[in-house]
Amino acid sequence: MKCPFCNHEESKVTDSRDALEINAIRRRRECCQCMRRFTTFETVDLSLQVKKRDGTYEDFLQEKLIHGMDAACRHTLISHDQVRALAYKIKSDLMARGVREIGSRELGEIVMQHLKETDVVAYIRFACVYKRFKDIRELLEAIRSIAPQQELNEDVCR
Repeated sequence: MKCPFCNHEESKVTDSRDALEINAIRRRRECCQCMRRFTTFETVDLSLQVKKRDGTYEDFLQEKLIHGMDAACRHTLISHDQVRALAYKIKSDLMARGVREIGSRELGEIVMQHLKETDVVAYIRFACVYKRFKDIRELLEAIRSIAPQQELNEDVCR
């Protein structure tokens, strides 16, 4: 690690601790030449690409995943911290699989499965945007898939 003050290439770690808010390791370092101290943050490089519906690629961004899930979970019993934990679990699962590329369809299905297990209202909200329902019948079909035992009155939706 190069010193940001004198560019010397040797430094020693004086303290390490978790920086949970940014999912990193915080390291206090001291330059072996000028003896000045500086802080570095060490994170895992996911380098995962998401293949979009139109065929283009973009970097996987956990913050984008959190934003989309937050929107679906707004006004439910799921807290922002729970959303962050779900996003972290999804990212960790993808890293454990060792994939370099994932389709947006597969990623959306993974998110929907997690939301379905956590809160059905959040699942339906996310599914509405993700699956781009064209009419109320598609929405009712999605609701019936999670609550087949409940009778839904289609007249209510007309």
